[in-house]
Amino acid sequence: MNPEVNIKRLGRDDAAAFKAIRLEALKSAPELLRSTFELEDKLDLDWFAGRLADAHVLGAIRNNQLVGTAGFAVQQGQPNLHKGRLWGMFVQPKVRNLGIGRLLLGAILDVARGSVEIVQLSVVKDNCPAKKLYESSGFREFGVEYKASKYGNTYYDEALMVIDFSCRLDVA
Repeated sequence: MNPEVNIKRLGRDDAAAFKAIRLEALKSAPELLRSTFELEDKLDLDWFAGRLADAHVLGAIRNNQLVGTAGFAVQQGQPNLHKGRLWGMFVQPKVRNLGIGRLLLGAILDVARGSVEIVQLSVVKDNCPAKKLYESSGFREFGVEYKASKYGNTYYDEALMVIDFSCRLDVA
């Protein structure tokens, strides 16, 4: 499908739109992002602008609106500089299944290939659509973090996944 979407790196000027989509995601499914609406709603725009300045955050723009995000950061410290982390992947429900998540993920992996050897992520184990997307892009599960998060009385396990750019895997 042609989702008529532009992928761009978000900057300080995008802080308001980034905050709005984060809050939308946290309100609908906080377990997917390991934070809470109540926590991030209290943060000012400067905090979000700083987050955009400190990490490589891509946004999916459709009809002049931010409809999806994905973040990438190189891990800190000399022994970890070969590793990156994918975080904050979210596509608004109203535009899912249009290929926007695949576009965001592909663009993040293009950035990562020039910076690191491997990219790690964690995803709620029961989030089958997200796991399927990651696996189709070459990520492999290497473990599970049991009770990774808790919201109310519900625990969520997370699948730990990795893609190693030095390994050529045959993926469909």
